[in-house]
Order: sequence, then structure tokens, then C-alpha cells
Amino acid sequence: MALNYTIPGLSEEVSEKVISILQSRLSQEQEASLVLKHAHWNVSGPNFVAVHEMIDPQVDIVLNQADESAERISQLGGSPDGRPDAIVRNRDWAELELTGTQSTEAYIKALVAYYDEFIQNDRNAIAELDELDIVSSNIIQDHVQDLEKFQWFLRAHLA
Repeated sequence: MALNYTIPGLSEEVSEKVISILQSRLSQEQEASLVLKHAHWNVSGPNFVAVHEMIDPQVDIVLNQADESAERISQLGGSPDGRPDAIVRNRDWAELELTGTQSTEAYIKALVAYYDEFIQNDRNAIAELDELDIVSSNIIQDHVQDLEKFQWFLRAHLA
């Protein structure tokens, strides 16, 4: 990957590693917004309104996370890839396979499972970034806090 520049304190090699990690996070954040919208449009049954309305703000949250990840990539001299094929190319996590109109419970369970992996992937990124670039690590740490809060909301519907 050709960097436009490097920032003080980070070598080109380290910057490239950080950018690669952040690109993966960007791709999953973008995908999460699509997954959430899919669930928002297709939930049905008991607690429909509550779940339907709970999901939309989370779409905005993950899109803001994607924006932060993309901007950090740019700050590091890279070029964020926000194209749909980048999501597919970078996916090393399980897809949400639930399709069509399903019960709120089915979508909540599917989203909890999706968020289990999403949060774990972010935590793995944090562990790597802690050694490479604490600023980028802090960005992803903030993202995890938001993801865990939403997952808590989802789980509360299953209690």
C-alpha cells in the first residue's frame, strides 16, 4: 500500500499495519449499518415498535464509527475503502444469515450473535493497536463501549 505520508512517531510499516486493522473495522462497521437496517425493516411481532425504534439510532452510531475509522486511516496517510466490495473482501466474520420478515426475538438473537463477533473483533483490534498506535486503539475502545451498550439493550429484550 502506498501511503500519502506518515505521521510523526509512526513508521511506514507500523502505519500500514494500523491502517489494515482499521480498514477491517471500517468494513465491519459499514456492514453493521446494513445488517441493522435489514433487521429494522424486517422485524415483526411482539415488541415490534420498541425493537424497530431501538435499531435506528444504532445505525447512526455505527455509521459515525465508520466515519471515525475512515478519518483515522486518512490521518495516517492511507486511503479508506468504503466501497461495497471492500466490505465483502475484508469480511473475516460470519454474515447475518437471517432473511425476510421474522419475529423480533429471532432478529434480536441474530443481532446478539452478530454483535458477539463484532465486539470480539474490535477487542482483538484493540489488543493489536495497543502495541502499535494508542490513538487508534482509543478510537476503537470508544466504539466497543457503544457496541456493548447496544448489545445490553438487545439482551434485555430476551430476559
